[in-house]
Amino acid sequence: MNGERDRDAGGRARQARPRDALGRPLPYGSTGVDPVSEEPLPPAETLTYAWKLVKDGRPFAAHEVFEARWKAGPPEESDLWQGLAQICVGLTHAARGNSVGAIRLVERAVARLEEYGASGGPVYGLDLGAVRTWAHDRVRAGSSTE
Repeated sequence: MNGERDRDAGGRARQARPRDALGRPLPYGSTGVDPVSEEPLPPAETLTYAWKLVKDGRPFAAHEVFEARWKAGPPEESDLWQGLAQICVGLTHAARGNSVGAIRLVERAVARLEEYGASGGPVYGLDLGAVRTWAHDRVRAGSSTE
């Protein structure tokens, strides 16, 4: 790479470097994990796919799936999707050994999900209280996803 940012055909900045399962960039030419699509999925598919990624030890990729839904979804649902994305970033920090960052992100995510839950918006089958408890337990345990 010559110091310029990777760009797609439309000129938008895109990271072409391969990444490991926790989203860390690897040297060009290395083999990394398959990237996830930046195209948003419908809500139920977003939840199913992101959960699979978390269970597979790829919380960073799950964050990207939630982020795509958050940016494409209706504004009144942004706290739900952004909160779920923040939980995944918190799990990523925990897995990378950054417990302070993990706890801070999960605390912000929990506050966002609590605010969203109070709004009465759709939760697509999620038990937000259980999600909050699960996230707290995971970051305190160092991000095990079981």
